[in-house]
Order: sequence, then structure tokens, then C-alpha cells
Amino acid sequence: MTLMRMNRRSVLAGAAATPLAMVAAPYVARGQSGVIKLLVPFPPGGSVDPIARMAQPSLQQRLGQTVIVENKPGASGSIGAAQVAKSPPDGTTWLFVFDTHAVNPVLIPNMPFDSVRDLDPVMLIGTAPYILACHPSRPWKTFADMVAAAKAKPDTISFGSVGSGSIGHLAMTQLGKRAGAQFVHSPYRGGGPAMNDALGGHIDSICGSAAITATQLKAEKLRGILSTGAKRMAAFPDIPTAAESGFPGFEAYAWWGVFAPANTPKEITDKFVTELRGALQEERAQKQLSETLQVDMRLGGPDELRTFFAEQMRVWGDVVRENNIKTD
Repeated sequence: MTLMRMNRRSVLAGAAATPLAMVAAPYVARGQSGVIKLLVPFPPGGSVDPIARMAQPSLQQRLGQTVIVENKPGASGSIGAAQVAKSPPDGTTWLFVFDTHAVNPVLIPNMPFDSVRDLDPVMLIGTAPYILACHPSRPWKTFADMVAAAKAKPDTISFGSVGSGSIGHLAMTQLGKRAGAQFVHSPYRGGGPAMNDALGGHIDSICGSAAITATQLKAEKLRGILSTGAKRMAAFPDIPTAAESGFPGFEAYAWWGVFAPANTPKEITDKFVTELRGALQEERAQKQLSETLQVDMRLGGPDELRTFFAEQMRVWGDVVRENNIKTD
């Protein structure tokens, strides 16, 4: 693709622009508007979408460019990820991902991109435990109650997740396997649709990140059964951990991160990391992330995300293979 040459007039006109705008300008392809896109590969209503949208206004102000959020859901986030992988590495397209991003390479055959080769790590935003919660109309108070019900009537007790291969799905697969119980998995295209059916009682339970379950738990629209963190959550001290529920050493975490098209110049990535970190550290965003969404903020740069991502692919890729997990 032919790159835009900067003539004297465009240099002078861009002198008042922000550093990212000036850094990105040589890499913006001819005919592009320069609008910065935060691509969310899930529908609105889950946890990835609100994180991108809470960052958007501050990023727009900090970067001095129009910043938009675009939802491109499908295939556990891989459809949107593929779009970003094929985008020019010019600083105008950034991918906000969920934990499914580390599972998709093993779960989905013949993906049209390579998650490691075609996307560069940018930022590890944060992590949160998963919470298994049931509709208040269901009789279970503990995971042992759910296991007993599932053993009495195999393949009748359902749980929803954001999709096949999500950490919520894999965590319940492992817990059921260790407990000797068979649960029915109901995969959805995102946290919003899964939560809607959980609240409506259309599924028995949901294994969702604390980010999407916290509000409903506080409102007592769902009943917490167990969490997958190393210790009980301060916001929900009555919900036992998986370890306390009879599964010592068991932990599973949702996570949120940002990737860019491969070969995005380091100066562009570094600038974006600085401004995104600043946006998410603002009081309003920090409060929403930490208190409302129950996210343990990491805000780590490319190197931290690269290491974390590799470990997540290793751990959960093994679970997919061992349990012969398939896509929907």
C-alpha cells in the first residue's frame, strides 16, 4: 500500500497536533481519515465494551484525534481480531480483547491470522476472578449442591458463558471433571447476551467474570456460588473460592488487554500505552474499573502482556486439548 508523503504544508499543519498524531502521520495510508478506532470483538453489554468506552473520551482529548469504538462480534472474538490483524500498522486501529483471545488459537481451526505473528501486544489492562452464580429461583446455595443435582440428573444443570473456549467455559469444565459431575454448557456471543438469559432464568447459572456479575450480585438478582480467585473477594466476602469448595489450588482469571497490528512502530505503541494508561488512571475510570467491574488493574506494557499471554495460551490450550473442546 502506498504511504502518504508529508509535504511542507502538512508538516506545518500538524505541528499543533498531539505527539501520537505526529508520530502516526507518516504511517497513515493515503485516503484514511486518521480516525483512531478501538475495535471491540464482542457485542455491547459485556465487560470489554464498557472498558473501551470509558477510555474513549479521555483518549480523544489526550491524542487530539477522533477516537471511536467499533463492535465486531463473532467466533469468541476472533472475527474482530482478524480484522485488526489485517489492518495497516499505522496507529489507527487497536484491538481490545478478553481472555478468549488466548484460547482461540487452539480452539478455532484454520483461523485466518496468527495471534502471535500478526498482532503485537500493547497493554495488559487487568484481571479478575470468575464467579459462578445462579438465578435466585434455583435452590442451590453451594457448589456442592449444584454437583449433587447434576449427579442426580446428568446433563440437566446448565451454565452460560461468553462462548465456547472462554475461561468461564474451561473453568467449569475442569471443576465438573474434578467433581465427577456433568453440566450443560450454554455458549453465547458475549457477556451481555449471557447475562440477559441468566437474569431471565433461561439458564440455571452463569460462569462470568466478576466484571459482568458484580452489579447483579450486589442487586441480589443472582446468587454467588463460588469464585475462582486465590482468595475471597473483598466485595463479596460470603462467596467461597473454588479451593474452599473442595478444589485446592484451582484458580482461573478473566483478563483484558490491547493488541495492535503486527509491526506497529514502537514509538506509536509507546505513545498509545502512555495515553491509555493515563485515561484508565483517571478517577472516574479507575473507580469504575476497580469498584464496579472488580478489575485488578495491571496497566502493564507490551512486555508484560507478551509474557502473560504466552502463559495463558499454554495453560488453557492444554485444557482445550485434554477435554477435546470444540467451537460452537
